[in-house]
Amino acid sequence: MVSLKSSFIDSGSQKTKLLFTRRSLLPDYQNSLWQIDTGFVRTVTYQENGTTVALGLWGSGDIVGRTLSKLEPYQMECLTKVEARILPLEEWSDSTETLLAHIQQSEELMVIRSYKKVETMLLKLLAWLSQRFGLEVEKGRLIDMRLTHEDLADMIGSTRVTVTRILGQFEQEGLIDRQSLNRIILREEDIWYYEI
Repeated sequence: MVSLKSSFIDSGSQKTKLLFTRRSLLPDYQNSLWQIDTGFVRTVTYQENGTTVALGLWGSGDIVGRTLSKLEPYQMECLTKVEARILPLEEWSDSTETLLAHIQQSEELMVIRSYKKVETMLLKLLAWLSQRFGLEVEKGRLIDMRLTHEDLADMIGSTRVTVTRILGQFEQEGLIDRQSLNRIILREEDIWYYEI
């Protein structure tokens, strides 16, 4: 569900901030992108058999939109409540910076997915999420993105059951603390011994 939150004037042109609920999709407007102000969005496509392929995770300040991809289908799903604004292509001034951010994230996720063991992929993904989006807390870094086990599985090309099992293993080993609402605290100082 989309609801109008507020509007404001920026650089002489009218821009509207919109509020999206968790799991809603950002609309695909012609000749426009979305600039995320708050919340988290994942970009995805689907294989012929219905398998979800996560393309990226985006947060505050990031820009997403179909214009940045040739994949079909291409969706922008809100993982949390999201506040975003439409960015017409003619007003998109930081195109080089945006394109570099998308290329760099694609490379980082490609490397994570290249590991042979699912345990290593998941641990690398959690480390990447904690560095990119995490908050420093007393016990480590909090990943507060409300990612479900299915979301994590989609990111590494695994299954929900496997991710649930491995997260339980990580928790028993003291690598993570699972909190309510799918929040995870990664104990970064403890993950290095696991990787060796």
